[in-house]
Amino acid sequence: MLVSVVVPCYRSAKTLPRLVEDLSHVLPEVTTGFEIVLVVDGSPDDTWQVASELANKYPETRALRLARNYGQHNALIAGVRSARYEVVVTMDDDLQHPADQVPLLLNALTDDIDLVYGVPKEEEHGVFRSFSSRLVKAAMASTLSVQNARSISAFRAFRTFLRDGFDGLDGPHASVDVALSWSTTRIAQATVRMEDRAEGKSNYSTWMLMKHALTLITGYSTEPLRLVGYLGFICAVFGIGLFGVIIYKYATGATTVAGFTTIASMVALFSGAQMLALGVLGEYVGRLHSGSMGRPTYVIRERTDVDAHPDITTEND
Repeated sequence: MLVSVVVPCYRSAKTLPRLVEDLSHVLPEVTTGFEIVLVVDGSPDDTWQVASELANKYPETRALRLARNYGQHNALIAGVRSARYEVVVTMDDDLQHPADQVPLLLNALTDDIDLVYGVPKEEEHGVFRSFSSRLVKAAMASTLSVQNARSISAFRAFRTFLRDGFDGLDGPHASVDVALSWSTTRIAQATVRMEDRAEGKSNYSTWMLMKHALTLITGYSTEPLRLVGYLGFICAVFGIGLFGVIIYKYATGATTVAGFTTIASMVALFSGAQMLALGVLGEYVGRLHSGSMGRPTYVIRERTDVDAHPDITTEND
């Protein structure tokens, strides 16, 4: 098995040397070949200098430097798209994901599994951070229909061909896990050991996780637009019912105010019609939004013409 390890790097000048060293000791024992791709995400410290030195020191290590800070998922996608081998492993740069746990992910990546998430034995965050994380995963599970969303973590291994499913993914609000869910439902999890953060603190606060959940819902789902459609239908039914009540009261003489029947009937009917129209428009806008996401029409799992993808190396090459 040939493995590309992708590591998004931000303010990790102190932790990268140990991470690359650990991976260089572990991976030769479980792979026939590997590479380490360090993606420096516009870090303001000397992370790029350290990554460059490591790339010169270790032949299997490559370093990419993004023009500015785009965010963890964007940096991951940049690294995944540059991966050259058949399996991609992603992990954090803060040593929370121990190198000696990578074999557990690779072992779980059996013939009938395309994607494996490393799930910690114990919760590694505080109460509020853990609650926010669970909220994001619940949003992905219910609103985005992402399978095994509650098992999602940044420590993952998947087959490189899955990236074909999000070739068209573009824009500033990318999500690796949503993109991977477009390509496969063969997902498993492996219980792994997580370590405490070696340096600094997490860049994902509770507020940032909440914003991330909102971005996922509005960026990858048309459910909010569909809710407007449901509301429009309910308001239209209510307006028709209210119109009937007003006409009944007028016919029985219960309404004595001049012009009330006409005005109330128009308000009831036109309000319901407007909300229903908004719902219909929302359905069309939702379909345009879905088409702009770059979701794949299909993903090829295997091919006999291997030369068609010369940048993906397999063991048979």
